[in-house]
Amino acid sequence: MTVMTSWDLFEDLRAAQDEMLRMNTGRTWRPGQQYDSATGTAAWAPAVDISETKDAYLVAADLPGVRTGDVEITFEDGLLTIQGERHSMHDASGEKVHRAERRYGAFRRSIILPSHVEADKIEASVQDGVLQVLVPKTKEVKAKRIKVRAGQGDAALTPGPGAKNGS
Repeated sequence: MTVMTSWDLFEDLRAAQDEMLRMNTGRTWRPGQQYDSATGTAAWAPAVDISETKDAYLVAADLPGVRTGDVEITFEDGLLTIQGERHSMHDASGEKVHRAERRYGAFRRSIILPSHVEADKIEASVQDGVLQVLVPKTKEVKAKRIKVRAGQGDAALTPGPGAKNGS
């Protein structure tokens, strides 16, 4: 019986990045986390899934604990940006925190989308801590077929009389 294991092309790269970040900051990298070289700290960004149907793109972002009033979504020049802030639920004066692994503060995710979307019909909703942004596509635009005509001096593109195919 042959045992097959899957291989992740980027696993070694992620492991090296994690080790470099840990050595530089004493912290480990987690998915959705961004390193801010200016401050030397790790910022956070929500994890997103991007899918496509025949009629729209769907962007789903994990935003548990973020109020709808603390989220702003913009679309400009093909760039969908989700930004906002998640506030800490801990009252620093009334409790002693033993472990804090969740990230708080400002976040920003920008996603480049194709130009054939209807920006004025983008909709967003949130349920169970998951933000869903529906980006409708424009009606399919068919490519225009352009016929190539031979001009003067372009004899190399058009076979002359008596020319054989493939020669």
